[in-house]
Amino acid sequence: MQRQVIQIDEQLCTGCAQCIPGCPEGALRVIDGKARLVSDLFCDGLGACVGHCPTGAMRVETREAGPYDERRVLAESIVPKGPNVLAAHLRHLKDHGAVEYLREALLYMQEHGIENPLHSAAPSAGGHHEGGGCPGSRPMAFGAAAPRAHGGSDAPESALRQWPVQLHLVSPEAPCYRGSDLLLAADCTAFAMGDFHTRHLPGKSLAIACPKLDSGMDVYVQKLIAMIDMGGINTITVLLMEVPCCGGLMGAVQEACRRASRWVRVKKVVVSVQGEVLGEEWVG
Repeated sequence: MQRQVIQIDEQLCTGCAQCIPGCPEGALRVIDGKARLVSDLFCDGLGACVGHCPTGAMRVETREAGPYDERRVLAESIVPKGPNVLAAHLRHLKDHGAVEYLREALLYMQEHGIENPLHSAAPSAGGHHEGGGCPGSRPMAFGAAAPRAHGGSDAPESALRQWPVQLHLVSPEAPCYRGSDLLLAADCTAFAMGDFHTRHLPGKSLAIACPKLDSGMDVYVQKLIAMIDMGGINTITVLLMEVPCCGGLMGAVQEACRRASRWVRVKKVVVSVQGEVLGEEWVG
């Protein structure tokens, strides 16, 4: 079957092993001085390990591979390592919006009488996650604008309310998304539009994506389903460039809305390459 798995460039890999803690599923090992994908069955294709690689040797690719087996991963690689690894695995699935894998994991745990460690785990010192989550995906919520160290008092204020913003990195259950109006913006829109922060972003939570260059559009669909069903977002505004490839982002939203158990309103806004709004309409 065609699905997403990790690809490792051996020329770039130094064998530093920084990717290993980011894969609690046990799909990666350092063998003969290089990181290796030891089993397609254990790789969920969500790419949590990619952010740990300092040399850019890891990427997610779509290729022929055996199906990921959540139950086998739990039985052989996760549960025997104890509750901290199980907690890291469950948090990894939640943070990446892997709704089906998470449901399968919770069902397996229920069938085998395994307590959910996320329900009883106390926050670790310093607020860090067990298992070494990607620093770039650590959730942060912004309140009032912080004093500017650069740019002077005349610089426009940012309307961004949270971090991270890239759709692969955001957690669907992050507090900033609960009951919020989501702005799902194609990457180029913020660069094309001079009024992105003053007209389109205020009062909204944000996620950005590029349907042409990003891998994992099926993962995006799963994450959007989780944002609707588990995160409880209120509306979705899809901000697209006029170029044809941007339509893939709208397609991902429509597919997620079809498969989600909740209904949300969806607005489509199309932007020209010179930053003008060509049209906007509620499409769902």
